[in-house]
Amino acid sequence: MSLIIHNTLLPANDPDESLTFWRDALGFEVRNEVGYGGMRWITLGSSDQPDMSVVLYPPKSNTGVTDTERKTIAELMAKGSYATIVLATSDVDKTFDRIQATGAEVVQEPTDQPYGIRDCAFRDPSGTMVRINQTPV
Repeated sequence: MSLIIHNTLLPANDPDESLTFWRDALGFEVRNEVGYGGMRWITLGSSDQPDMSVVLYPPKSNTGVTDTERKTIAELMAKGSYATIVLATSDVDKTFDRIQATGAEVVQEPTDQPYGIRDCAFRDPSGTMVRINQTPV
């Protein structure tokens, strides 16, 4: 049996702001957009990984979540501690410079970590931590 990651879902408060970050700053392609009940889901991904997608979803679409839980989720998103995704690139410095030039919120400049990787980090408009690791040459 083989399992692969097909989709990952990340909350997006403002679909247009999020689209600008994921498409324009990160360079992901839009694969699908679905609207329903005044909400919008956007599926994006890297052209290098056609079978793996990021789905930006409206947080208010979570059913079965109490108002208190929604408030807690919103607070965690605002702090940038609700969701994280780790991406990879062959040149983290070049990628960092390109993304930073778009005005994206920088969390960490490229850094050699004591655990053996070089990485950087940004925060998307909804607070998702986007870490970018450099892959081995």
